[in-house]
Amino acid sequence: MTVVDRDHLPRAKIQMPVPAPADPGLLSRALDVAGRLANDAAEVIAATSGRSAGGVPPGATGKANPFDWVTDTDRTLERHTRRVLAAEFPGVPVVGEEYGADAGAEHAPLRWVVDPVDGTANYVAGFPWCAYSLALVDADGPVVGVVADPSRAHLYAAARGRGVRANGTVVRVADRDDAAGGLVCAEPATEPLLRAARAGHAGVRVLGSSALAITQVATGRAVAAVLEGYQVWDVAGALALALGAGAVVLDRSGRPDPMPTGAMLVAAPGVADQVMSWWTG
Repeated sequence: MTVVDRDHLPRAKIQMPVPAPADPGLLSRALDVAGRLANDAAEVIAATSGRSAGGVPPGATGKANPFDWVTDTDRTLERHTRRVLAAEFPGVPVVGEEYGADAGAEHAPLRWVVDPVDGTANYVAGFPWCAYSLALVDADGPVVGVVADPSRAHLYAAARGRGVRANGTVVRVADRDDAAGGLVCAEPATEPLLRAARAGHAGVRVLGSSALAITQVATGRAVAAVLEGYQVWDVAGALALALGAGAVVLDRSGRPDPMPTGAMLVAAPGVADQVMSWWTG
């Protein structure tokens, strides 16, 4: 009897649904404003991360539990973002981590989604792995997205149909059909995923920032990211990057979805089925 190694069979690449085209003028304006906000935020985060007596920034307090932090930086950056967006895009509601959703945001044709500091526990500790994330979203998913990585002085930006740039340089997902030898970002890493990835000769990394985990897939540094238990503001900006760079985004059932709720897999198309099997068994 012939034994078939199913992990190394050729895999059909999953296709994402094609979103409606966005107005070119809107894309340009939104990219410009979002980029400026991300640069402002990166400067503030870099200057204040973990810098106070005991290594805790001013105003840092626990929310739901002692590890669920909010800081003055979170609040200040979100208020600044909201003020700028209200002036530049009047009538477009904002959804944010610290101050919730503007009236009508759920059913608005366009809405902004912001996480002023994604990975706040890392920020509080001075651990260099947190991000500012901002996205413009419509019914088909992210239209524009930016993610600022202050510790590495990287700004990632994407707009529908225009690809993704990291500090102005075009980036793409990894072009491969086997996850062996690659990295999978996980938030969090479950024991079944760790075991399956180890058996498949891949590494798993927990970074503490959903936005930066997805961004690693968009830039080709990681082959996939598995996320559970997030909010829309954690992932919206980075999903714009992933989709623009050619990644596939799947819900837990394996269905393509540009913004899944509850759990998701973001992956290079050629390894999506393989990593999905590791994640869901």
